[in-house]
Amino acid sequence: MAAVLKQGAALPAPAPIHQLHHYAYRAKDAEETRHFYEDILGLPLYHIIQSDHVPSTGEYCPYTHFFFRLQDGSFIAFFDLGNDEAALPSPNTPLWVNHISFRVDSQQALRDMKERLEAHGVEVLGITDHHIFHSIYFFDPNGVRLELTAQLADEFQMLQESKTAHARLAEWTARKEQWRAERAAGKATGALKPQQNDRPEFGT
Repeated sequence: MAAVLKQGAALPAPAPIHQLHHYAYRAKDAEETRHFYEDILGLPLYHIIQSDHVPSTGEYCPYTHFFFRLQDGSFIAFFDLGNDEAALPSPNTPLWVNHISFRVDSQQALRDMKERLEAHGVEVLGITDHHIFHSIYFFDPNGVRLELTAQLADEFQMLQESKTAHARLAEWTARKEQWRAERAAGKATGALKPQQNDRPEFGT
């Protein structure tokens, strides 16, 4: 059923979103970034847009916007703003939080990529066991944290996981509302912890 506005006008149903088109970051240097993504990771440079004005805002800001293509036709993209400045990390967010993960075909492919990255002098964390997938982590030349992931769980296992996702998030939201009230009253100290620990091997 289409959602209805207060004025009585019906909204169209959500359009199907098929895949990621691109995710864009700031690059300190286009060639340094190209070398990393094309020569080391194997993602081909596919498209470049250059201008001195931003189409969406109209503001003056010269840029080179360049795209690397993944196997499914999606892209990771970058902006070189021509001043050799890198994006600054968020001051209130740990470095491991914001990242993008690319999927590889197998655990062997993950091991091969780890070996390849390390041979190029890239520091790699992992292989990390997330139970439903295995991952390695590393940073690109711009400070962007990247993850390569080999999926272990099949579509049926992931479907089973999806059946409890809304209930678990609703429970978290209810607890967070209670935490906010306690914090406002000066009773809560520290951040809210989740209601269950899915990684008990790391518990204290």
